[in-house]
Amino acid sequence: MPFDTVFPSVQPVSQRSMQWYQTLLRPLLFRFDPERVHHATVEACCLTGWITPLRALAKWRLDYISDRLQTNVAGLGFNNPVGLAAGWDKSGRAIRMLDHLGFGFIEIGSISARPSVGNPRPRLFRLPEDAAIVVNYGLPNDGAEVVAQRLVKYRSQVPLGVNLVKTNDGPGAPAASEDEILEDYVRSFALLHHRADYVALNLSCPNAAGGKDFFREPGQVGRLLTRLAEEQPAAPVFLKVAPDPSPAAMDDLLTQVDPFPFVSGFLFNLPVGKPTTLTAPRSSWEHLPGAVSGKPVQQLANDCIREMYRRMPRGRYAIIGGGGLFSAEDAYAKIRLGASLVQIYTALVYEGPGVTRRINAGLDRLLERDGLRHISEAVGVDNPSGR
Repeated sequence: MPFDTVFPSVQPVSQRSMQWYQTLLRPLLFRFDPERVHHATVEACCLTGWITPLRALAKWRLDYISDRLQTNVAGLGFNNPVGLAAGWDKSGRAIRMLDHLGFGFIEIGSISARPSVGNPRPRLFRLPEDAAIVVNYGLPNDGAEVVAQRLVKYRSQVPLGVNLVKTNDGPGAPAASEDEILEDYVRSFALLHHRADYVALNLSCPNAAGGKDFFREPGQVGRLLTRLAEEQPAAPVFLKVAPDPSPAAMDDLLTQVDPFPFVSGFLFNLPVGKPTTLTAPRSSWEHLPGAVSGKPVQQLANDCIREMYRRMPRGRYAIIGGGGLFSAEDAYAKIRLGASLVQIYTALVYEGPGVTRRINAGLDRLLERDGLRHISEAVGVDNPSGR
C-alpha cells in the first residue's frame, strides 16, 4: 500500500519542517555534548535501519527525484549529486538508513588498517555564530577488517565510498616509518576496495598525530599509488588532499597521479588551524584543538575547486566538492566552479536531515532557471579556462 494512503497527512519535507528542526529540535540537541549527540544519532540510524517501513518512509519524505540531477561520474551512476561526507558514519554502521535519506551517495570512514580510539575527549565542538564545528576526533574507527565484514552483509542502495587513512596510534606514539605508513594504506585498501563503489584516500587528515604531512613530501603520493596498483584496484580512487590552491601544489599532485589510470579525481580536506574569518569571540575557540568545518572554510574550498579544475585534464578526473555547503546556491556555486559531485556534513548539524531534499530541489530549480537540461552541463561553466 502506498505511503500517501497509509500516512495521508505526511507531506514531503518542506521549508516549514526545516524550520521545525532549527527552532525546536536543534536548541534541544545543542544543550548536550556534541559527540554524545553525534553518537546517539548514529545509533538511532543503526536501529531504525532494520525497520523496513521506517526506511521506506524516510526515503519517501527525503528523496528528490529529477532527471536533471542524475549524473555519471567515474563510471558510476548517481541519482543526484549531493552526498554525505566521510566522518559522520566512521565505521559503516548506519548505511541501512543513510542510503534512504535522500543522498546521491554516501562516504564512510575514515577507516584505517587497525582499529583506533582516536584522540582524547572532548574532541568535537560547536561554533553556532559561524555555523561551524571544530573537529578533533582523530579518526576513531573499527578498523578495515571489521568494516569489510560489515559491508559483506549489506549492499548500499546508493553509491558507497570508503575513505581510507593511516591508523592514528594517538599522541605520543612513535613516528611511523615510510614503509609503515604505506603498508597501512595498502592493508586497508586490499580489504575494502572490492567492497565499495569508490575509494577515497585521506592523505592529509588535520587532526591525527603521525603522518599527516607525509604526503606533502615530494614523490610520496606516487609511491603510495605504485603500491596500490599492485592490488589491481576494483573501484575508482579519489585522493583527499590538503586544501592548498597554489598552482605549484596542484601541478605537483597531477604529475604524480598521471601514470595511474585508476585515479579518478580529488577531494579537499579541512585546513589545519583556525580560519581568520571566524566571527565568534576568540576566547571561545582559540583553545580548542582541531580543524574547523562549516561556513568559514567555504571560500578556501571553492578556491581549491577552481584551481584544480583549471589545471586538471577534464575528461580524466572529477572533483567532489565540500566545505561550507548549506544550500542549493552553495552547491551550485561549487558545481559551476568545477565540482561534479558535492558533499555535506556540518549542514546536517545546523539544518537537519531535510537539508538533502532542500538542496536537491533547489538545484533542480536553478538548472531550470538557467535553461540547463542536466546537472553535468553546469560543471565548470563559471571556470572556462583549463585543459
